Amino acid sequence: MTLPLTATIEALLFLSPEPLTADTLAGAAEVEIDEVRAALAELADYYEQQHRGLVLRELGGGWSLSSNPQAEEAARNLFARPRTPALTPAQAETLAIIAYLQPVSRPEIARIRGVNAESAAATLLERGLVEESGRSQFGAVLYRTTDLFLRLFGLGSSDELPPISAFDPSPELEEELRERLLRAGEARVVS
Repeated sequence: MTLPLTATIEALLFLSPEPLTADTLAGAAEVEIDEVRAALAELADYYEQQHRGLVLRELGGGWSLSSNPQAEEAARNLFARPRTPALTPAQAETLAIIAYLQPVSRPEIARIRGVNAESAAATLLERGLVEESGRSQFGAVLYRTTDLFLRLFGLGSSDELPPISAFDPSPELEEELRERLLRAGEARVVS
C-alpha cells in the first residue's frame, strides 16, 4: 500500500528541522513539483479547516509545520518550567552500575567506580531514577532503579537492558574498567 502524497509530504515536513522547498519535497517524493504544490495546498486547508494544533507555513522560502499560534499560551506554560539538567558522567556511571547490579549498595558502587558515589547516588535518588531497596547484610542502603528510569529509557523492565556484551569500549577504557572491577572484586572478598 502506497502512502498518499499529502501524507508523505506531511511526514517529510515533520522530520525536517528546517523549512523545505517544493523542489526539495518533489525530489524526495519523486513526483512533479505541481503535485507537491497541490499536496501542500491540501495540507494547509486540512489543518485550517480541522482546527488542528499544527499549521503549515511558508517560511524562508520553504514549507514547515509549526504549532498553531492559538496554542502559544499553553506552549509557554509547558516550556516555562525549568528543565532537568543532563546527567553528569559520574551520575550516568553510577546509574549504569545500579541498573546492571541492582540491588547494590553505595559502598559497592564506590568500589567499582573507584571514587565516592554519595553525591551521584543522592542526585539520582532526588531525581527519582533510583530508590532505596532495603539494606545489605552490613547495613548499607541498597539501591535499585525505578519505574521512571524504565520509562525514560524506554524499557518494560530491567531485563530489557542491553546486554553488557554489546558494550564495545576502546582498549584503554576496557583496561581501566577491568582494573576497577578487579579492585572491587578483591575488596568484596576481603569484606
